[in-house]
Amino acid sequence: MSMHIGILRTDSVRPEWVPTYGEYPDMFERLLLAEDGALTFTTWNVEAGELPDNVEAADGFLITGSKSSVYDDKDWIRALEGFVRQCHAARRKVIGICFGHQLVAQALGGTVGKSEKGWGVGVNCYNVDQAAFDLADGDQFCLLASHQDQVMAMPPGAQQIATNDHCEVAGMTLGEHILTFQGHPEFIPEYSREIMNFRHDMIGAERVSEGMASFEWRQHEGDRVARWMLAFLNR
Repeated sequence: MSMHIGILRTDSVRPEWVPTYGEYPDMFERLLLAEDGALTFTTWNVEAGELPDNVEAADGFLITGSKSSVYDDKDWIRALEGFVRQCHAARRKVIGICFGHQLVAQALGGTVGKSEKGWGVGVNCYNVDQAAFDLADGDQFCLLASHQDQVMAMPPGAQQIATNDHCEVAGMTLGEHILTFQGHPEFIPEYSREIMNFRHDMIGAERVSEGMASFEWRQHEGDRVARWMLAFLNR
């Protein structure tokens, strides 16, 4: 039987970019269907107030990235935290990406804040703790990133599985049912470029030029991380 993944959408792509890249759930569906064509999906637009009726609504849930910060005072963020706690209590599988990674951490007792190290953009490479994350096929991986917030302290019981000099907690697991990454497996370099150009002044010229240069000498491995995500959901 094919797996049914619930996508918890926490942001909208800029309207002028949607014809080229789609919305965030489209990006995840493209990424994951390339690895397993039998997957099915339902999306809930959490930012618009939608949430699944219960944790049984999908085999596992995936929380997308967002331009919101998890510590913003927004009702939909508090509601999503509540749903994550329900999933955790029921040991229902949850994958969090970028904002989703941070939201899961905060919902379960960790802390998130704006990093003094500034923005992480372009292709970032991370060291993997294979002892903590046995699904990894190697001790390093690279993903596109776009974030200023970071997980400052993990929730109780969580294990750090990925790190680099810019982002200490770049991935974590909790039990057999939670997996999160700071990087964006669903992004493609062209979309990453659009964001850097659009947020140029916010990110800063030097960091943008470093991010643009990263495309030349680092390979984004979204498909590889997608395989880890599916192996985790299938376990």
